Amino acid sequence: MSHLTVEREGAVAVVVFDRPPVNAVDLEAIEGFRSVAEELGGDPEVRAIVITGTDKAFCAGADVSMMRDLSPENHQKVRRWIDVQAAIEAMPKPVIAAIRGYALGGGAELTLACDLRVTSSDSLIGFPEIALGLFPGAGGTQRLPRVVGPARALRMMMLGERLTGDEAAAIGLVDVVVPERTEVLPAAMELATKLAQGATRTIGLLKRTVRSGFGLPIDEGLAIEEQAVFELIETEDAQEGLQAFLERRPPRFTGR
Repeated sequence: MSHLTVEREGAVAVVVFDRPPVNAVDLEAIEGFRSVAEELGGDPEVRAIVITGTDKAFCAGADVSMMRDLSPENHQKVRRWIDVQAAIEAMPKPVIAAIRGYALGGGAELTLACDLRVTSSDSLIGFPEIALGLFPGAGGTQRLPRVVGPARALRMMMLGERLTGDEAAAIGLVDVVVPERTEVLPAAMELATKLAQGATRTIGLLKRTVRSGFGLPIDEGLAIEEQAVFELIETEDAQEGLQAFLERRPPRFTGR
C-alpha cells in the first residue's frame, strides 16, 4: 500500500501520508501520490487540497534503501517524484502543505510544489542531501531558488541547512507559522476552506499564468496572460463575481 489516505471535508480534500517510522518515500508511495494527484486534480467537487503527514513528520524525503541502487534505471524510476510535483503544481485549484514536524529533502521538494505552506515554529524544513554526497535532484534545485532566490537557495543546499518554521517564514519559504504542531492542520484547513469558497476556476488560471510566464521576456509573459484573460471571461465565476458586485451581494462561486 502507498500509505496514503484521502479525507473529504466539504469541498476540501485532505491527503495524509503515513508511512512509519519517518514518512520516507519509496517507489510505491510515489505511484500512490501520482494516482491521488490525478484523481483529485480532475474532480470538480474538490476545490482545494491540503497535503499533510503525521504529527512527527510531513515527509523525511526519499527512502535511502531506494536510493542505494545508483543505476540510471533505478534513478529514472525515482525521478517519477518529479511527475508527482508537476501534477500538484499544475492542479487547477489551490494546494496547501500542512507541515508538522520535519519536511526534508524530497519532502521539502514536495512542499515547494504546493501553492501555500503552513507550519509550526518548531517544525523543520531543509535539504540535507549534501551529507550523502547528493543534492536535491527532484525539483529542489529549480523550485527553491524561485521561492527564496538563488543565493539563499545555494546556501541552504550546500550547507544542508534545516530551518525552523520561524526561520523559514523569515525568508519567505513558508507562508503561515503557528506556535504548536497541533495548530497546523486546523490553520491549513481554515485557509483551504476559505479558498474553496472562492473563485477556484480563476485561481487555477492564475496559477497557470504566473508559472508559465515566470522567467520569460515580458512580451511573451503578456501573451500568456492575454490568453488566460480570454479564458477567464468565459468562466461562470467571473460572471458571478461581477454580477454580485453590481447587485451588492456576496458572490456564490462554483469553481466553474
